Amino acid sequence: MLKGKNAVIYGVSDSLGGAVAKAFAEQGATVYVTNHRIEPAEKIAKEIKAAGGVAIVAQVDALDHKAVNDHLAELTSKGNTVDISFNLIDNKSTQNIPLAEMELEDFIRPIDISMRTQFITNTAAARIMIKQGSGVILSLTATPAGIGYPMVGGFGPACCAMESLTRDLGSELGPFGVRVVTIRSGGSLDSKPFKEAAGSGNPEVPGFFQKMKDDTMLKDLPMMKDIANTAVFLASDMGKMITGVVVDVTAGSTAALNYKAPNVAFTNQQY
Repeated sequence: MLKGKNAVIYGVSDSLGGAVAKAFAEQGATVYVTNHRIEPAEKIAKEIKAAGGVAIVAQVDALDHKAVNDHLAELTSKGNTVDISFNLIDNKSTQNIPLAEMELEDFIRPIDISMRTQFITNTAAARIMIKQGSGVILSLTATPAGIGYPMVGGFGPACCAMESLTRDLGSELGPFGVRVVTIRSGGSLDSKPFKEAAGSGNPEVPGFFQKMKDDTMLKDLPMMKDIANTAVFLASDMGKMITGVVVDVTAGSTAALNYKAPNVAFTNQQY
């Protein structure tokens, strides 16, 4: 589905960034795996190559305007296109503290990081894609972008801002053949943050995870592979008419938080 495409991914590590990189490579893309620390990106690149894929590693700080532009300039100087850009760096959010009790710095941090890095990487890719007349820019948010959600600090507003940027940037880039799409995830239990929480020994964690599942229509949460597969589809020609929107992969939680299925069995009875 992505044969002949070049995909630049920021924040590649042994979590969702790595899962997306592997999925892109499996579908034929040449994946440029980057991280502000080279080691996590090298690990994923080695796994991609072992599986027969193509991965090129670079140490890039996605909060550094010059570093991002220099990396893309080096890539294109060799005659390569930039077909896909996906920024998945951590926004260092502080959660589980009521907003009325939160320090300003903790609230602002994820909003500042998200907006800075998304603006830097998205616009850097956009300038190249405009000249190409094609390209796909992807981003990732979560459930609090679509509904009121308690105890998420600045993470919720950061997600809302990212989705707004998708709409605005998509409207500007559409005439040039460039698409911009956000994937909204419900959180993946096999991702690094959830694994760390599960291994913390906190007795409340299993109940919290179950509540997250119960809040969805499907009574389950998307795994990293589900998000990666969605990214593959959106980056491919199969998604060529999708832009300026959010694709919801929350298993239905943002459509109806605390959704309760009827406690009765469906029958063939006509109403």
